[in-house]
Amino acid sequence: MTDPYAILGVAKGVSEADLKKAYRKLAKELHPDTNRDNPAAAERFAHVTAAYDLLSDKEKRGQFDRGEIDGDGQPRSPFGAGGNPFGGGFRPGAGGFSGDTVDLGDLFGGIFGGGRARGAGGGFAGGGFGGNPFGGQAGPAPIGSNVEYRLAVNLDEAARLAPQRITLKDGKTIDLKLPAGVTDGTQMRLAGKGEPGPGGNGDAIITISLRNHRHFTRDGDDIRLNLPITLTEALLGAKVRTPTVDGAVMLNVSAGANSGQVLRLKGKGFTRKDGSRGDQLVTLMIDVPGGDADLQTFANNWTDPRDVRAGLA
Repeated sequence: MTDPYAILGVAKGVSEADLKKAYRKLAKELHPDTNRDNPAAAERFAHVTAAYDLLSDKEKRGQFDRGEIDGDGQPRSPFGAGGNPFGGGFRPGAGGFSGDTVDLGDLFGGIFGGGRARGAGGGFAGGGFGGNPFGGQAGPAPIGSNVEYRLAVNLDEAARLAPQRITLKDGKTIDLKLPAGVTDGTQMRLAGKGEPGPGGNGDAIITISLRNHRHFTRDGDDIRLNLPITLTEALLGAKVRTPTVDGAVMLNVSAGANSGQVLRLKGKGFTRKDGSRGDQLVTLMIDVPGGDADLQTFANNWTDPRDVRAGLA
């Protein structure tokens, strides 16, 4: 015989709030969705749920505490261990029971919920003992299985939370809104989009994978880009067309820029969970042409007096 208090790990006088807290903790730990390879956990989950169903029902909890029903919600036998509830035992002969006459209809009516009248010949009206005579609730019907999907999303689209289209197993196509803070491996749950079952449909579980981009790389909530610029743009300064995840912008490159210099474009990175966005970090890369006669002539006639490697000594 099971003890629902022991199954949930709570004391007999536990409050409703603490009862619910204990159940939620165990349910999260033992839920079949997170224990697919552990049948024992699924079995414990069923016991925990049944125990909570009983104790969360005030009437049933009172009946259990008074010893009227057992941990499975079934009435305890009024006859004890095979005894006679009428107190006198049977006497041989034509008299039937000793002592006062007992109305069996009243007795069984009390056991099975009352109000069931005796029919002719001593039977019970209402079709006998079919169904659940104790008024207990059957366990919840099982829901269908979850269905898992993988959805590949371009890095730039993930950064700006562009809607993504996915076709489900049933052939229906839906547009998904990516969650703020999305990362590689983020999971999304679509309630009721899984396999059908007696208790309702399961869910669709969608795992996001981020595709690499040919220009952008992710750095936390920021996005990095290596931007080639000409020697003239670096020496004299210029406004340079620069790609971002939201479209191209004009970036101001100051005169005298160097390769490796990083410029910041605010708010052009990934969307964080709080709705704010990271930045785009642009690294300037001076592209010097090879074999240019004018440039070689200039270099031959110009000397840079600085010791640019002095800090490496």
